[in-house]
Amino acid sequence: MAACTGLIVANLYYCQPLIVLIANEFKIPEANAGTITYLTQAGYAIGLFFMVPLGDKIERKKQILMTTFASVIALILAATAKSFFLLQIASLLIGITSIVPQLILPLAASLCAPEQRGKVVGTIMSGLLVGILLSRTLSGFIGQYLGWRSMFYIAAGICLLIFFVIQNKFPVNKPQFKGSYGELIKSLFTLIKTEPVLREATIINVFSFAQFGAFWTTMVLLLSGAPFHYNSATIGLFGIVGASGALAAPLVGRLGDKGGSRVAVGYGCLLILISFLVFYFSVESVIGIAIGIVFIDIGIQGVHISNQTRVYSLLPEARNRLNTVFMSFSFLGTAAGSAYGLFLWKLGGWHAVSIGCVGLSVLSLIVYGLTYKSKSKKQKA
Repeated sequence: MAACTGLIVANLYYCQPLIVLIANEFKIPEANAGTITYLTQAGYAIGLFFMVPLGDKIERKKQILMTTFASVIALILAATAKSFFLLQIASLLIGITSIVPQLILPLAASLCAPEQRGKVVGTIMSGLLVGILLSRTLSGFIGQYLGWRSMFYIAAGICLLIFFVIQNKFPVNKPQFKGSYGELIKSLFTLIKTEPVLREATIINVFSFAQFGAFWTTMVLLLSGAPFHYNSATIGLFGIVGASGALAAPLVGRLGDKGGSRVAVGYGCLLILISFLVFYFSVESVIGIAIGIVFIDIGIQGVHISNQTRVYSLLPEARNRLNTVFMSFSFLGTAAGSAYGLFLWKLGGWHAVSIGCVGLSVLSLIVYGLTYKSKSKKQKA
């Protein structure tokens, strides 16, 4: 499950190191080419909101197989796009059909004992983060030596292979929700209204994912320009640095099993804040950027896995719907963060991006602090 999760979520990030190559082929500004990054993330958020809840209503393995096959078609559309507009449409469809990791996670959580849930979620999240980060490395090399279209053809082949692996290896998992699709979607808003932990975890994740999206989108623009002038293959290597953060996932998951999930969220927020302070002073330093990448990826792991473990512990019969609310808003945060990062880049370059993301870190810590105080008052009462 961790391997399938990592290989499919990679579809969302292959485009990032390819922005310059795509801009050159279609003869458009690099910042305009960067729009495919947030269209992909927005598509993912749409797919999460409208498709993931069905995992509580229809058989999960069947849904995973259908969605995986749809992603193969979307990737082929991207590889064969004759105009940038068609590539934008294909990017949106890639996002919508790459929701399989968020179908696998609730399935895995339903198969394990409660005391093992944090560890299991952490292990699968390791695969997910490795996929996110190493996708950039693979994409950078393929784009540089075989062209950007080859990357999407290769991704389609990987997803087709995964389709057969899932068909042979994944267990059948029966749904528990008996209502209509309309009732299913309506229940999402009920969960938002009635579950304060879900609201808190989601808001903090939105701010954290926005910073993640802003960084990885604008980093390509920073490293492709002066003083670095790196090609897509070299830029992709920075994904390997970030993959070190995946090693923290099982540790964070175990901390959650011991009741320390909320503490890990706080430390994660602080690490993300520190990363952007490092980035601010590393506009011409490869070593500084590498150190900042390690900080931001371990911080994202701490925030995301801990919050996801907390959310999964709320209502076992509604895990797909809880995950829908949590992840759809999180990836809307990523999409908004990518657009925010491009806006800040045009406004003031790398320093503006760093300062803008520090502001988002402060907001996430304010939410964390306010909800902590409100819980303490309730406990005293």
